Amino acid sequence: MGVKLIKISVVYFVIGVCIGLGMSMTHSFVLTPVHAHINLLGWTALTLAGIIYHLFPQAAATKWAKLHFWLHNIGLPLMMVGVIFVVYGYEAFVLATAIGGVLVTLGVISFAIAVLQNVRVSSLT
Repeated sequence: MGVKLIKISVVYFVIGVCIGLGMSMTHSFVLTPVHAHINLLGWTALTLAGIIYHLFPQAAATKWAKLHFWLHNIGLPLMMVGVIFVVYGYEAFVLATAIGGVLVTLGVISFAIAVLQNVRVSSLT
């Protein structure tokens, strides 16, 4: 699970950097929220979760970790595609953005449960 999350986080990192490069080249920063959320929730959060799951395999082996992976990686792209359309004026995509955001939030809660139930000081020694 840890390795899967680290690998998918790199995909989000590439996407986020490419969006940032595109914005800087065009001097249009309308996609700043997408750039920021992909880098934070995709690259940073999933890299850290992957490292935690790698260090604490008992947390990674739970149903909560699997739920976290799927909710986060379905919700984040849905939310980001929704935000792209919303910032360009397509208000009908607010619902997709909200659904994606709820899925990511539920994924993060699943991650928290996996960590709180399975990560202990004695796990590293």
